Amino acid sequence: MKENRRDRDDEGRARSARPRDGLGRPLAYGAPGVERQPEGVVRTPGETLQEAQRLLDAGKPFHAHEVFEDAWKSGPDAERGLWKGMAQLAVGLTHAARGNATGGARLLLRGAEAIAPFRDPYGIGVAGLTAWARELAERVAGGEEVDAAREAPRLVPLTP
Repeated sequence: MKENRRDRDDEGRARSARPRDGLGRPLAYGAPGVERQPEGVVRTPGETLQEAQRLLDAGKPFHAHEVFEDAWKSGPDAERGLWKGMAQLAVGLTHAARGNATGGARLLLRGAEAIAPFRDPYGIGVAGLTAWARELAERVAGGEEVDAAREAPRLVPLTP
């Protein structure tokens, strides 16, 4: 009989212990990987945006998506669509950088649609971010290769 052992976290939930690369792809056990984002961290919106921007700028959109996922799960119900949409943008960039053009374009457009109704919450430049996502989705769907760090969006416009 084949034994089916899965990696588990401290609470017994299935969680892969394999290291991951900067785009969240699993690596072989024992291989050097990038540090994973801790799960369930409650941050202020400003802290969420700052940490996600740091990860995006470093070419780690998968890890930025995890930061947004924490905000979506811990934040107020009225903001769930915002943070879920931000997570979709980050994971859309992840898929695009991994070469998954179809999935990347779809998630970028889905994320843009989700955040579009919000009016620049916490300084997020919603119009610029949705324009970035739509333009990138079009390029990705057209077969353009994507470098995650070079394509990282500005979440909050720089102030002079």
